Amino acid sequence: MSDARLIPFRPATEETPTTRLVLIGLAIGGLGLLVFGPLLIVFAEALAQGWGAAIAALSNPDAASAMRLTLIIAAIAVPLNAAFGIAAAWFITKFDFRGKAFLITLIDLPFSVSPVVAGLCIILMFGSNSLLGGWLVASGYPIVFALPGIILATMFVTFPFVARELIPVMIEQGRAEEEAALTLGASGWRVFATVTLPNIRWALLYGVLLSNARAMGEFGAVAVVSGKIRGQTATMPITIEMLYNEYLSVAAFSLAAVLTLLALLTLLLKTALELRHADQLAAARRP
Repeated sequence: MSDARLIPFRPATEETPTTRLVLIGLAIGGLGLLVFGPLLIVFAEALAQGWGAAIAALSNPDAASAMRLTLIIAAIAVPLNAAFGIAAAWFITKFDFRGKAFLITLIDLPFSVSPVVAGLCIILMFGSNSLLGGWLVASGYPIVFALPGIILATMFVTFPFVARELIPVMIEQGRAEEEAALTLGASGWRVFATVTLPNIRWALLYGVLLSNARAMGEFGAVAVVSGKIRGQTATMPITIEMLYNEYLSVAAFSLAAVLTLLALLTLLLKTALELRHADQLAAARRP
């Protein structure tokens, strides 16, 4: 036998207390620097001149229009993306066909394409200089520099969230339950409503919440197609940029604080759904 000393085995997951403290400190420091610090600055700057100045800034007609427009866009784009995401996930997971991997790649395309490029593509397709866009403008239905163009741009950048949440869940669940329901005589819509939808409801809600958060905070694509018309096509992110560039810091940060609160509300809803889902899973596993 070799005279080499045997090194005692130590699992890789067992770290010394010092190492754990260092790792925890780095994680907390990173969160504080990248997340909590900027959030605190936003609210501090919004209230730098008191609550009265912040409320007055939010009462401005342009700020009110931006908030209303952002909520309208989210209310239209998110349900449409939910419907398209369900259809895409159903088609991909329930049918076998050539080109399935390519279709999944197309669904992921908005993740890799710059939102600015997406906005430029919408202008090229529906701008007044294009054949279709010119006809729509002449008919009184403009797409670019109007609400429809903003909705299209928002839908493009938020489309993958719902589909990407649903596809893994539907693949894991398989087709056995739907096929059994069809064998028993249930119609396609009844199978979807009573079998598929209950199984995917949590993934669907997660995708909808993520899509909603991105829809309210989207800037690049919307900035290109909206024209940044104050009081008409300027959403909250665009109005924040315009106010900040005009050195209206209190107004800009007040509107940013509202947008941050909406994002935090979305995060709280997502966390509550996750906790509720975890409780139901634990209850289902009890004998």
